[in-house]
Amino acid sequence: MPGGPRRAGGEVSGGAAGGTSVPASRSLPFARSAPGGPSSEPDSPDRWVAPGALAGVPVAHREIRRHSVRGQILQALRTALLDGELTPGEVYSAPALGLRFGVSATPVREAMQQLAAEGAVEVVPNRGFRIAVRSPRERAELAQVRALVEAPVVLELVRTLPAGEWSALRPAAEAAVAAAATGDRGRYAEADRAFHRAVLALAGNEQLVAVADDLHRRSQWPPDDVSLTADADQHLRLLAALERGDTESARVLAEAHFGRTPGG
Repeated sequence: MPGGPRRAGGEVSGGAAGGTSVPASRSLPFARSAPGGPSSEPDSPDRWVAPGALAGVPVAHREIRRHSVRGQILQALRTALLDGELTPGEVYSAPALGLRFGVSATPVREAMQQLAAEGAVEVVPNRGFRIAVRSPRERAELAQVRALVEAPVVLELVRTLPAGEWSALRPAAEAAVAAAATGDRGRYAEADRAFHRAVLALAGNEQLVAVADDLHRRSQWPPDDVSLTADADQHLRLLAALERGDTESARVLAEAHFGRTPGG
């Protein structure tokens, strides 16, 4: 792919931006290389659009296309973080990542800015973005805050919600189990958060769901060595306790799931 010198192993260097080279093994569904560079088809909202290709297209349509690409880049970067393809402490340039994904640097920068807001990367002026290094203490603190936010809500729901209503969450719990079975950390991360959002949504507080989901996303990176299948199984066990109306078992399971010692 043009735009940067090749290195051994098929890597594209960060060039003048000074970022770390990016492995040439990952591609996005919409990224298609052509002799002249990334695809510039203006009729597809999922493909990178070359400068000037949208002349005469309504602004609203341009925004939809731009946000579609940015969203897919953001998801691809999150998956790369969870899979360990982006190394903590290393700096990656937006142009190099753009070449890697077959898009311009702009949606990459926008996606990286979102990751910076989530604490996954740090902005390095004139160079790119450094993958954040999170200490064990920071991870423990995140787990503690999540437990303080989510566990009391779950236990209150156990006391007030009819046990039969919990069965509506079983499809979300089983989806997490299926995602865990694939070994795909990116897919499981999404399914894991979806289950937790479904549980908290029963409280009827949209702000709570948004805050808890942000904390959950932050706590998912960097990935730990916990078995995905074991983690997903905790969802099923917690749901079973909730369906029985077993408050004590639900408390123990919820606190264990958040990484806290029960009662601690």
